[in-house]
Amino acid sequence: MGELYLEDFHVGDKHRSADYTVSEAEIIEYARRYDPQFFHTDPVAAKRSAFGGLIASGWFTAAITMRLMAQSEIRIAGGMIGMGVEELRWPRPVRPNDTLHVETEVIEVRASRSHPDHGIVRVRNATVNQAGETVQTMVTALYVPRRP
Repeated sequence: MGELYLEDFHVGDKHRSADYTVSEAEIIEYARRYDPQFFHTDPVAAKRSAFGGLIASGWFTAAITMRLMAQSEIRIAGGMIGMGVEELRWPRPVRPNDTLHVETEVIEVRASRSHPDHGIVRVRNATVNQAGETVQTMVTALYVPRRP
């Protein structure tokens, strides 16, 4: 699939990303830098937490989701430019060795009022683990160029 323009998106379109397996080392590395809480950084202490073991920071899950989306078949001309995120939720934690993928559904396509050469595509994303459990949901607005 080549570069996509606003005219290539339709409400109801669905896409699935590739898989990504999360390692314990990267969960700890990310958390030490950006979310240094014991249930993200210390596997032994995390066993005594409400989670019963080490879990990834939700913000790390969001970063993995972005990577999977950016490397997916949704190749927007000019790049994937986000305008914001709505309804960000983490219904289940991500644990070491979870394999994640993102399921994306187009929920709105409209022309931009202020930039007639662009439009806005709203998508609902679900980040899902190997057991089919949703670990993150969000709605994102993407700034997409119209076909020249």
